[in-house]
Amino acid sequence: MQRAAGRSDRVDRAWVPYAAISPSLKLAVLVAEDINFFSHDGFDRGEIRKALTHALEELELPRGASTITQQLAKNLWLSPSRDPLRKTREAILTWQLERSLGKRRILELYLNLVEFGPGVWGAESAARRYFGRRAADLGDEEAARLAAALPSPSSWHPGAPSAQARRQADTVRRRMDRAQFLRRLL
Repeated sequence: MQRAAGRSDRVDRAWVPYAAISPSLKLAVLVAEDINFFSHDGFDRGEIRKALTHALEELELPRGASTITQQLAKNLWLSPSRDPLRKTREAILTWQLERSLGKRRILELYLNLVEFGPGVWGAESAARRYFGRRAADLGDEEAARLAAALPSPSSWHPGAPSAQARRQADTVRRRMDRAQFLRRLL
């Protein structure tokens, strides 16, 4: 069951431990945001290289190549600006997070802090708001729809009637099917 996603000034956030978040949502977020999460040190140099190469070829600003750990550092302590000083601080904090916490703890923090829609923060709140169930009970389709919202939570959340959000969710779902090898790491 999907619930309507009305706008409100109310912030919806409920913290849950790693074990109370479905493996489907963990997988969906990894394939959508940072498929190399378990194999890098907080910086995905291959993705950074691709983003810079594309930017140089197209003569435009580089697209985002931030890892989950970088996004967590930004969400915890920094502004969303893209200025070089903020990016430097983000790099230092990313390095510290990677050395202080395990990958599962970083993923747990990220999934509890990330915005899944207007005023909807964290996996548990998103699962309850959009699907009327706990984060632990999400299936692959629901997880793909939540992960699809991450690049643009104000307009791509599961409650939004957006064709672009649906296409993004379909892409995440196909990636999940190809990345079943990650389930053993979750």
